[in-house]
Amino acid sequence: MKVLAINSSARVGGESKTEFMLEHLLQGMREAGARVEVINLYEKKIKHCVGCFTCWTKTPGKCIHKDDMSGEVFPKYLDADLAVLATPLYKYAVNSIMKTFMDRTLPDLLPFFVLENGVTSHPYRWEIPDLVLLSVAGLPEYSVFDQLSAFARRYYRDKLIAEIYRPAAETMAWKAKYGRSQRAKDIVEATIQAGHELINSRKITEETMGRITQPLGDFESLAPLGNVFWKTCIDERVTPKQFGERGMIPRPDSIETFTAVMKVAFNPQKAANVRVIIQFIFSGQVKGECFLDIEKGTIKSETGIAERPDMTVHSPFEVWMDILTGKADGQQKFMEEKYSVEGDLSLLMRMGEMFGD
Repeated sequence: MKVLAINSSARVGGESKTEFMLEHLLQGMREAGARVEVINLYEKKIKHCVGCFTCWTKTPGKCIHKDDMSGEVFPKYLDADLAVLATPLYKYAVNSIMKTFMDRTLPDLLPFFVLENGVTSHPYRWEIPDLVLLSVAGLPEYSVFDQLSAFARRYYRDKLIAEIYRPAAETMAWKAKYGRSQRAKDIVEATIQAGHELINSRKITEETMGRITQPLGDFESLAPLGNVFWKTCIDERVTPKQFGERGMIPRPDSIETFTAVMKVAFNPQKAANVRVIIQFIFSGQVKGECFLDIEKGTIKSETGIAERPDMTVHSPFEVWMDILTGKADGQQKFMEEKYSVEGDLSLLMRMGEMFGD
């Protein structure tokens, strides 16, 4: 089977979550024996459809534009047995690059009106491939894809054999990459399984789709982290790509965001045999107490004072956030008595292992 994957994300090379999901879907397809080709639309020169209808009248089936769409992409699209259209969700729809591609497939339709199941449409000039639509979004609710799904089903009708939508994609990809979540790992494995199923049976089972779309959080759990990430990017004047390239850490601005960042950074493998409670007592711009309860690869956080902490850190909030985000050296600040520690001092060194890659 010939599979053509058309990727409209411009952030390829490790940053794109569209590409992340697509690669695992295509991995499954290749394992099932499909011949797969990937076209990154942003690398192609594709002009906008100008609505001249030359492809319907003067040169039936041929576009007036002579570019990469008419010369390469469209012929490969028509020749494929299965096409995967992969796009990030932009304002609840496909992005502009994918929409340009879709508009330029107008030559595959005839201009005449037909009525099917009470719906008026244009018939196909040629047999187009079966289609899979894949999209990702950073927002946590699956409902953000409702408008995209309605558009795709209305336009592609019975040629659309599967829709793969992944909300909370930023969180999912990060957790899967660093092994922070069994659920994220299962999403990736299910996406590979979906590739197998699409090649073998032209559909994705309900069980596999349920695994792909399983929730990874809600507004209450994801919004604080997302907001502090964007606030850090704004304060440091960096793009998300630069943030990742520099290995930056979101700078917490409250007790709540501090514990949220610490739980995301927690490495369960490095704390598999650990049982400790780490207390923080903050002063300065943000005052308050919280503690981290770590036991056998799991972590919980609470505000307030723990009964018997193994280590207690007394620090101005800004000083500890400088240390956390790499703006200050923790050992130097300790020697300068900018913060103090009670209890098991060896935990200071072990924290670098338990919270990090």
